[in-house]
Amino acid sequence: MGDELLDDFIRADRERGLGVYGIHLHREGSPPVERRVRSDDRVNLYSVAKTFTSVALGLAEAEGRLTLEDRLLDHFPELRSVAADGVEAVTLRQLLTMSSGTSHEWFADQRVDAADLLHEIVATLLDAAPGTRFAYTDSGPYAIGRVIARVTGADLRSYLLPRLFAPLDLHNPAWHACPLGFPFAASDLFLRTHELARFAQLLLQEGEWDGRRLLPADYVHRLTADPADTSAITEGERFTHGYGLGVWLDRSPMFRMDGRYGQYAVICPQLRAAVTVTAHSEREVELLDAIHELVVDRLE
Repeated sequence: MGDELLDDFIRADRERGLGVYGIHLHREGSPPVERRVRSDDRVNLYSVAKTFTSVALGLAEAEGRLTLEDRLLDHFPELRSVAADGVEAVTLRQLLTMSSGTSHEWFADQRVDAADLLHEIVATLLDAAPGTRFAYTDSGPYAIGRVIARVTGADLRSYLLPRLFAPLDLHNPAWHACPLGFPFAASDLFLRTHELARFAQLLLQEGEWDGRRLLPADYVHRLTADPADTSAITEGERFTHGYGLGVWLDRSPMFRMDGRYGQYAVICPQLRAAVTVTAHSEREVELLDAIHELVVDRLE
């Protein structure tokens, strides 16, 4: 059945010009199925990187290095003197769920002119109380990456290499960095379709891989447990179910990793399946709808 579904999806891609590079279907108890439109080169996963950063935070918490309820400035006390009013209350959870209240809007495709991007983020005024408003930006996950470096002594990529990338055989992944050498955390991680599919499978399996626990099962559950309210978003219905710890919620219990130009990994616990797509699509919402209508919905 998987072959037929993916053939229909690729046919729709050709007819609608959805810009797909490849699609991978993992379903427990069945061999994986993949279709390619072009070679499986490593591509920028854009905001899918936020889920990797989230997992790094969960691992650091499991190691006793921090908690999600820590305040950002607890880890950077030297920045208290330059922090805008209210920033002292911002937690790591709020940075990850886009609910810190910051007015700092930055994305990784924009140049960094500040001597230290973290200083700029901390000094930027809040325009909402922490925890009260969803506002999508790369600023929060970048700050999380800096916290990981502060508490572990290793930058985000180096921290994840032995804990996640190596066990999943994601060999030497590139992750673009700011001028100070810290990975952007929110974006610019490069992987192949089938490599991202391994990470999606790991989340589907609640953090277990080949009989080895890589992630705390509790943290995988918490990815979707207390989401920020995104009901005001107008880009499409699939963006209105909430934003968790670096993932978008869909019809419960589904959730997804979601990156610009159609980088998607839809995890379907109720179906024991994960669907992964890489693309360069100017019609991202239509592509996401096609993934659901032509593949996910037909697995039920």
